[in-house]
Amino acid sequence: MPQSFTPEKNSNIVILTGAGTSQESGLETFRDPDGIWSKVRIEDVATPEAFAKDPDAVHDFYNMRRARHRVATANPNPAHLALARLEAQWVGEVTVITQNVDLLHESGGTQNLIHMHGVHSKARCNHCQYIVEWQGDMSTADVCDGCSCAGGLRPHVVWFGETPLELDRIQGALLECDLFLSIGTSGNVYPAAGFVSVVQQVGRAHTVELNLEPSLGADKFDEGRYGPATAIVPAYVDHLLESL
Repeated sequence: MPQSFTPEKNSNIVILTGAGTSQESGLETFRDPDGIWSKVRIEDVATPEAFAKDPDAVHDFYNMRRARHRVATANPNPAHLALARLEAQWVGEVTVITQNVDLLHESGGTQNLIHMHGVHSKARCNHCQYIVEWQGDMSTADVCDGCSCAGGLRPHVVWFGETPLELDRIQGALLECDLFLSIGTSGNVYPAAGFVSVVQQVGRAHTVELNLEPSLGADKFDEGRYGPATAIVPAYVDHLLESL
């Protein structure tokens, strides 16, 4: 591995992960030519308007996705395991912000984790905002334990047109980080694609893109390393931990 920036041992590391991190665990990406959005229309399954118009179709789509994730969450790949190892061994704080709605980071051992787009394994009620763990299929017949109403339960995921979760906590982490890593992201989904610019405006952090290929925002990073996540992420973590 070529020489690269190494942060101080007690510095803060913030890591953004996207679909490319989980792809090698068997989950489809969204924006690749053969990804999920090439097979279904966003407007039909991933907006509040779609749920209001045809909740059964939306539930069918997410029931299928949830079933896939129940299988995949048992198999974190070497990239997930490497990030958990970094969190466990690094002296400073390591924060993982993920756009993914699977539980592969948790299965791999990451603890300081922010799911900015929610998770497939929970349901949220449109009527009362009650959130509950949910593993099986979901339908309009299900009754919310919070308000005892049917028809309002939906996947606890952020749809297009909705605000991502925990933005205040994310902003605080970005402003305090010394090393920012972006892993497996397309670079065209905001606000996540703008995190690197937030970090650079503060002027204290080194920024690195770890991706299968350069993203749309690759030129914004100080450094880029490209290849399969299962190869480049463990190698980069090894590089960081060798400095301890």
